[in-house]
Amino acid sequence: MSTPTSRRKQKEPAAPKVPVSLTVAGLPEHDLENDGAYRAMHFKSIDLSSRRARTAEFEGCRFVDTAFAGTEMHRAELTDVELDRCDLSNMRVRSSSAHRAVVSASRLTGAAWSECAFHDVVFDTCRADLAGFRFSSFRTVVFRDCTLLEANFQDADLRGARFERCDLTGAQFSNAKMAGTRFADCTLAGIAGVTSLRGAIIRSSDAWGLVHSLAGAMGITIEDAS
Repeated sequence: MSTPTSRRKQKEPAAPKVPVSLTVAGLPEHDLENDGAYRAMHFKSIDLSSRRARTAEFEGCRFVDTAFAGTEMHRAELTDVELDRCDLSNMRVRSSSAHRAVVSASRLTGAAWSECAFHDVVFDTCRADLAGFRFSSFRTVVFRDCTLLEANFQDADLRGARFERCDLTGAQFSNAKMAGTRFADCTLAGIAGVTSLRGAIIRSSDAWGLVHSLAGAMGITIEDAS
């Protein structure tokens, strides 16, 4: 007997395979640069803000308390990486990929990850208000305990994503693909592009937050009882 889609146990993202032995990174030797290759390295308390790098590759790396604020990357590849307590605010990342990655307790305020591919990625306890993920694809990705106020997922493929205990107030989902996207214990008040949630799986307790957005999309006026 088949299990209903809404009750199937969703696959957990694969954990990063970070080597036990890592080379300690330092500046200027390991600064970001075009076509740079960074493998099995530990970046700790390093400021990599306001850099520009094309086709950089990161494999088996750990970043702790590292700043990327305002840094721009194009066609970057991040494989088997961990980012803990990092500042990724106002980053500009385009046409890049992240595979087997964990981003925890980090700040992504105002960051823009456009046309990117996320596979087996966990965002845990991150502040990502005003972050943008336009035209990006998510395959086996979890946003857990994240603040995503007014985050932009316009035209994103979220069919492989789930949101757990996230605040998505005012988030934008216009033209997103969301069949099978899961929301659990999330705040969904005031989201835009609510009609794109067709096929999404939402807990009953979360659905109340969609009432006004759905009514607005359907031209329904909700009046308070007199």
